[in-house]
Amino acid sequence: MEKISVRGGRKLHGSITVGGMKNAALPILLGTILVGDRCVIENLPEISDIRSALDILSSLGATVRMIDRTTVEIDTSNIRPGTTPYDLARSMRASYYVVGAELGRYGTSRAACPGGCDFGVRPIDQHIKGFEALGAKVDVVDGCITCSAPPEGLTGASIYMDIVSVGATINIMLAAVLADGMTVIDNAAREPHVVDVANFLNTCGADVSGAGTDVIKIRGVKKLHGVTYAIIPDMIEAGTYMMAAAATGSELTIANVIPKHLESISAKLEEMGAKVEDLGDAVHIYPSEGPLRRINVKTMPYPGYPTDMNPQICVLLCLARGTSILTEGVWENRFKYVEELVRMGASITVDGRTAVIQGGRPFRPATVKCSDLRAGAAMVIAALATDGVTVIENIYHIERGYEHLVEKLQGVGADIKTIDTPEDSGQSAV
Repeated sequence: MEKISVRGGRKLHGSITVGGMKNAALPILLGTILVGDRCVIENLPEISDIRSALDILSSLGATVRMIDRTTVEIDTSNIRPGTTPYDLARSMRASYYVVGAELGRYGTSRAACPGGCDFGVRPIDQHIKGFEALGAKVDVVDGCITCSAPPEGLTGASIYMDIVSVGATINIMLAAVLADGMTVIDNAAREPHVVDVANFLNTCGADVSGAGTDVIKIRGVKKLHGVTYAIIPDMIEAGTYMMAAAATGSELTIANVIPKHLESISAKLEEMGAKVEDLGDAVHIYPSEGPLRRINVKTMPYPGYPTDMNPQICVLLCLARGTSILTEGVWENRFKYVEELVRMGASITVDGRTAVIQGGRPFRPATVKCSDLRAGAAMVIAALATDGVTVIENIYHIERGYEHLVEKLQGVGADIKTIDTPEDSGQSAV
């Protein structure tokens, strides 16, 4: 099994180019089911979750053709609804977008309940609430969700989200764009990828307004049409490399970004002592002039500090002098990765959704595991900031959401490589 070996302690320098946003690309790819026409989707990240989404589309009967490494042509004219293979649906959380898209176009859908990273209970009750408000009958039996619209089809409705949920907001949008009448989603998620999905649907002929606010209105249309559409840059990939620069005291440019999407991340880095310069379509990170400063962080729905940047900033808090408090405001079990940082010498105490970090201790090299996608990125950042060789296992988590991470970091001077043989594991140096 492949692992990542990092000999840390080096400064990074140069520029890293960010790819397309995973969390926008997945619902947009699966949203092409609604279109029933040819779509060309550009700026796709080269990650395993994208391959899984394309496999799902192919299994449903879509024609999928890669034009180049980041561009795909998809024709969903001949989709067979309700035929997503169980294993593919279970391979990633975003597979639930198949349900909203099939229900919206065909009035019926059946798929296995989704998989993905395990952060504790991740219910789909808000998705179901939305589908039922539109008139669908929903059953969840033996790990499968089955939806069916009434004979007259789905009808627009007012839907109040009990919690702010990105997935449910997007899934209800998908189901509602072809419904009769107007749907209003109140307390909707405001994340940039929600806006990107709405923009894609509107480009296809939908009528969605208010995306980016907490009230989204969808006026149903009769039909959508094919388009060419480019995915927005990935703010979490960008934020991860920003954290890597700060953790290693490096000066680094992160290119192909939308700086506004990074404002909460930039603000926390500057609070810790780093400087972030807005270059329009890039950001430049300058290292702190002294030791990183302790801060408190709470993850929140957008525009707050993102939950997907929780593990990465925890690494910085471990390096900062003093006691920091990191509170998780979205998922109930985000701190599974903490025991791996403790293995590297960190002093972290977790109580429910709160971690107390006694910072200022250097990391020591170790063999650690990725517990989930973003935790894997945090292990890499910690390894880059550690003198000696750190080996990271279960890197398939990283490959779900970061394209060419090893190659990108090699390009800015990191001593990092993928290994797959015991002789080259780096274990003896740990």
